[in-house]
Amino acid sequence: MNRLKKKDLLTLGFMMFSVFFGAGNLIFPPALGQAAGENTVLAMLGFMTTGVGLPLLGITAIALAGGEYVELLRRRTFPWFATALLVILYLIIGPLFAMPRTGAVSFEIGIRPFMSEGDITIPQLIYTAIFFGASYYLSLNPNKLIDRVGKMLTPALLIVLVILFLRTFAAPMGGVLEATGAYIDAPYAQGFQDGYQTMDLLATIAIGALVVNAVRYRGVTDTRTIGKACLAAGFITVSLMACVYGSLAYLGATSATVLGHSENGGQLLAESVRIFFGAGGNVLLALIIILACITTCCGITSSAAMFFHKLFKKKISYERLLLFSILFSFGASNIGLTQIISLAVPFLVAIYPLVIVFVILSLFDRVIGWRKSIYQGSVLVTLIFSLTDALHAAGLGSAALYDLLAQYVPFYSVMMGWVCPAAVGAVAGFLVSLGQKEPAAKEA
Repeated sequence: MNRLKKKDLLTLGFMMFSVFFGAGNLIFPPALGQAAGENTVLAMLGFMTTGVGLPLLGITAIALAGGEYVELLRRRTFPWFATALLVILYLIIGPLFAMPRTGAVSFEIGIRPFMSEGDITIPQLIYTAIFFGASYYLSLNPNKLIDRVGKMLTPALLIVLVILFLRTFAAPMGGVLEATGAYIDAPYAQGFQDGYQTMDLLATIAIGALVVNAVRYRGVTDTRTIGKACLAAGFITVSLMACVYGSLAYLGATSATVLGHSENGGQLLAESVRIFFGAGGNVLLALIIILACITTCCGITSSAAMFFHKLFKKKISYERLLLFSILFSFGASNIGLTQIISLAVPFLVAIYPLVIVFVILSLFDRVIGWRKSIYQGSVLVTLIFSLTDALHAAGLGSAALYDLLAQYVPFYSVMMGWVCPAAVGAVAGFLVSLGQKEPAAKEA
């Protein structure tokens, strides 16, 4: 069989959405809306560029590559670069940051409001043990994840979200206030950077591999059909994500007159649902958070375990890697949500531009594919600027160097100084390729 039914494609789209849509997707858009105020539309355009547009481009690139995207990365850049980038990527979206964040967020917002004041160490340990235990069970057989997640958990999540959004639009809490902070002068750029925190573009590569495996499990082996299935599921996913992001941002933008400016998006959501639904509001929010976080955790832990299983040439079993990832995430999730978010920022600033550049170039691979120097020149120059930005974000960079670069490099002051250098690197790579001979098609 080399064809999927419409029902299967819909299930694929639901699964992809549920894996994408996790902790960060819930807490960052409402916080953006509250802070951006009257500039919410511009800020959300920036957020959706990185949170919706770029993941769609990534899914499209995976589809064009017939699902073999990791191999494309290795062929077009450098073996050392591809391996290092993928290892860091899977660690970020896996046990280091994204997975622990799912446990921490679901506890902080979904469980803690029901608890009395006092020491939460033991309750948090118990909850995260149950949370990651369930994630481990759901992820033991990744080929069945499409059924468990796409058919059961995602529809329940969407129903709960629809209830919240209908209430939000029917009777907003208040009016929209003026923008604050960086959203006053550069709402789009700030929204663009906020989209990094969702980690959705990074997850695209991992989730793309998961979807490809799910399609193959259904008996589809044709590369073109696999690519079409990835693309169809991707359109379903980003459409749902855009609707959810916009609704969450609207919730945040209309909340400031009543709630003031909340410390974070989780607190904002908790207070909003309490006002909308009273005592039952916390139960509704708990369902949203726990469903969103556990589905995301299932997807990314499966993808990370499969990647390292192949990286170690299957010498370490998938089940053992899965267990190690779950146990590490369980421990890390108990250090606190604030610490997890702050530690992730420098890593995201370092890796995101590299993935963006490669995804964009790979969309034109049929034209420039054999000219590897275009990929290589662009990613190497981008690497220099992304590492500089990462050091600055970690508080380790030179203030004098930062001021110098901000003065002469376009967009550097808004943490997007890599854009023009990446283009220059691509042009330089193209010029180098003019002196090279096109190899045979099978070697390109």
